[in-house]
Amino acid sequence: MTRLFTYYPEDFGELPVDVIHMDLTFSVRDDHTEVASRMQVRVKDAPISSLDLNARSLEVLAAQCEDYPAAVRYDRKNHRLSFTFDAPLLPGTELHLATRTRCHPSSHILEGLYYDETPAGAPPTQITQCQQWGFQRIVPCFDDMTAKCTYTTTIIADGRYTNIISNGDALSKRKPCGNGRVAITYDNTTTPMAPYLFFLGVGTYATFSRPFEYPDGRTFTLELLVPPGSNEGIARQALEVLADGVLWVYLFTGPERYQDTPLRQKFWDLCHERDRARDAGDAERLAALRETLAEGVRAIVPGYAYTGTVYREIGMQNSDYGGMENVGNTTITTNRIMPFPAMTDHAYEYMVRVKVHEYYHNLNGSEVTGKSPFELWLNEAVTVHIENAHFGFLFGEDYARIQTVIDLISPEGGTFALDAGAAAMPIEPDGFNDPNELITGVTYVKAPEFVRMIETLMGKEAFARALDRYHRRFAHGNASRQDWLDAIEEVAGRRFDDMAGVWLKQTGFPVVRMTHQYDPDARTCRIALEQETPAGAEPWTFPFVVALVDREGRDRAETTHLVTGRHEEILFEDVDAPAFVAANRGYSFYGRVIDDATPDERHLRARHDTDLVGRFCAFQSLAGAEMLRLLEDPGAVPSPAFCDLYYDLIADRSLMSAAGGQFLTVFESVEEPRFAHRYTLLHTARRRLLQGIAGRHQEGLVDLYRRYAVAPEGRSPAAIKERQVKNLILQTLAPLDTPPVRTLIREQFETATNATDRLAAFSAYMNSSAPDRDEVFEIFRVRSEGDLVSWETFLAAVAGIRAPDALSLIRKAAASPSFRIEQSNDQRALFGRFARNRVLSLETAEGREYLGEVLSGLAVVNEYNTVGALEVFGALDQMGEDDQAPLVAVLLRIMRAADPQEQPSVYNTARRLLHGAPHAVAAYTRSFGPAPELADLPHPGPVGDITDEQM
Repeated sequence: MTRLFTYYPEDFGELPVDVIHMDLTFSVRDDHTEVASRMQVRVKDAPISSLDLNARSLEVLAAQCEDYPAAVRYDRKNHRLSFTFDAPLLPGTELHLATRTRCHPSSHILEGLYYDETPAGAPPTQITQCQQWGFQRIVPCFDDMTAKCTYTTTIIADGRYTNIISNGDALSKRKPCGNGRVAITYDNTTTPMAPYLFFLGVGTYATFSRPFEYPDGRTFTLELLVPPGSNEGIARQALEVLADGVLWVYLFTGPERYQDTPLRQKFWDLCHERDRARDAGDAERLAALRETLAEGVRAIVPGYAYTGTVYREIGMQNSDYGGMENVGNTTITTNRIMPFPAMTDHAYEYMVRVKVHEYYHNLNGSEVTGKSPFELWLNEAVTVHIENAHFGFLFGEDYARIQTVIDLISPEGGTFALDAGAAAMPIEPDGFNDPNELITGVTYVKAPEFVRMIETLMGKEAFARALDRYHRRFAHGNASRQDWLDAIEEVAGRRFDDMAGVWLKQTGFPVVRMTHQYDPDARTCRIALEQETPAGAEPWTFPFVVALVDREGRDRAETTHLVTGRHEEILFEDVDAPAFVAANRGYSFYGRVIDDATPDERHLRARHDTDLVGRFCAFQSLAGAEMLRLLEDPGAVPSPAFCDLYYDLIADRSLMSAAGGQFLTVFESVEEPRFAHRYTLLHTARRRLLQGIAGRHQEGLVDLYRRYAVAPEGRSPAAIKERQVKNLILQTLAPLDTPPVRTLIREQFETATNATDRLAAFSAYMNSSAPDRDEVFEIFRVRSEGDLVSWETFLAAVAGIRAPDALSLIRKAAASPSFRIEQSNDQRALFGRFARNRVLSLETAEGREYLGEVLSGLAVVNEYNTVGALEVFGALDQMGEDDQAPLVAVLLRIMRAADPQEQPSVYNTARRLLHGAPHAVAAYTRSFGPAPELADLPHPGPVGDITDEQM
């Protein structure tokens, strides 16, 4: 069988030794770093004759076993440094492997040691990224998640660096060592650490700090490393966001997190009051508050408390990731580490999320670590689950949940679209080419939804206790999927193995068809559920929350039903006839529901369901029906009923203050297969729908816009939601494309006092027919080029333009001296966003040509971002027939640009996409003839059939 992946589970086994400690000395130079390593290991329960260390792209200067004679060989091609002993070493034998190696930092391979943004006149900033296999690019090691050990790290570097850092606590201050160089040693011996969590950084930063004090009086320091010249006030705000996250984890997580909630909230408020007293120098008030808190906090069982003396966030300008936990040293992309004035509200929300996410990894991921990359989801899913709870605490649970549901269902990068694509991998995949392939929406959205379903079935209180049991049982160790399940099941008193086996190993999601029947004589309501799965797939097990609701929105009955098979029934007894059935409340399971609700029932639910997520889903169903009607009849107009519903909902101040403008998102998508991947038609239909709404309610919408235009400034949840509504109104009016509307948009662009308003106006104006669009483009370009945060935003906005001249504007942005192909932010913003602009990138000849051009070039610069862009080909076999053959040609072009050994993720992902698109491949062969890369791919069966090869 042809291997579709480089690595499979059988490639990961038990290490033959326990790694105990590593003594590391780094001599950092501008163009290389020499590393002296002394690794202490102990032979496990079987004799060994050799040991293989991972060593990738290193110069090996010296290597020996200090304790026993051994021959040493470096297999550079297979990245192995091997020690072969003269005689077998018995179990329990301790030995020390000493190496001296040299590594060379890169400006575009963002793994191992690499160059980051360097301030003018400073020595080159160098930082590490070790997830998952970056450590072996720095030093020979067992680069395995189970190789948890302690570290002592000495760094010798240019004394001009303001910061020279690694994991652990500094044993002393810097010591001069001649020629302008200094040395500093860090001790990381309290908590064993997996090698992928190692961090080293030398750079020139502005450093800001603040003390953090727990309610019981324990303290440590929060530290922020950001570009020189950063605004102190903004840095202080960033530290406050972090401090709030640390305090929230302590007060609102842990085994009893749902007990004594009012008391926990009281401590939250008192801690903030204490900090204000400290900052104001009010010693008497400070002492009183400290005494009250220290005494009172004994009444609760708190959550995780940090064990180090310093917790540091470091801004990294160039990275494949938004953030990365590194045990005491979290790296966060610089554009998202502080609330910069040029940061949009969406980016600010991401900042709030990423700070608490990476901090919680100190417990879930660092203290307790998965056993292999196949369990990376285990580190991330629970962490995202906690991140979502924190975000809901600050912004409202309904707002947070709707945001997650949008991440699920969005046709542009949503998890359902990814999970249904030809290159989809399950949560726990069969294989991978590079661990970076596991950093996707499946890991960060689907896997947390699996965790949430477990929580729903066992109850929040029991789940909190089970999670605590898991963390205590595997503290400072590694855990498998089964280890996690065992802890969960012990507390739940029920088994989840079968449920987990399907959810973790099967791609896709269930589609549930629901019908209901009310019997007035028996006063019963019978709900029938039919679970549809892809051919050959097992049925999923999941919770299905459903309620019967009257016309005023009052619940008459509600239940959580465990779905286990393809056919299920739910019986409500002794109930009045419902006005509507509220299915999948709270989005209780990861999947889609197709119910038998009438349009009138959907309108009732959209207006009156007490579950705002349910109201959102009802609105989505109605919007989808309107889109489909407009697609089927090019002469149709939006229905007055839907236009009125849209206007009434956007005018509902209480709804908008809870759910935000995101509630009225109208996607360019429908479920109907004939149109699901006809992106230009979908774009046109959505524009017609918004034109209909705006035309019917223009005066009211303009009036609402004026009222929201005086929304408060700032980053409070209320201010963010009001701006969201204001810009939704502008987005609704924009398709009218009349002089008054264009004047309104340009006025907002010119007078905007925040990045969100300016970006919304720019995007709307560039998609209009305004004669001065070029002028606005230049204004925004010039304004953005001097600021890295603004520049990223500008590139993403340009890449999303749909106007006829969009491609020329994208090329213009790429040709700017400010655009740097080696910068991951620039790649994602311009090329990644362009790829997702499917109307242009997939359905126009010039767009396809440019997509092939840029992704072929990007493949050898940044494999991770290229693979992310390839997701747009996931539904290739369902796209328009005229587009299929040219798109196969684009994939072949990208494959041919990628070396299967050097860029295996790009090469094999493209190959899997072609493997999953037999009809498109056949269309290519008919049009262009055979290609060697297509020789062993499956051929399509009869139209409408699914062959074994396609499953």
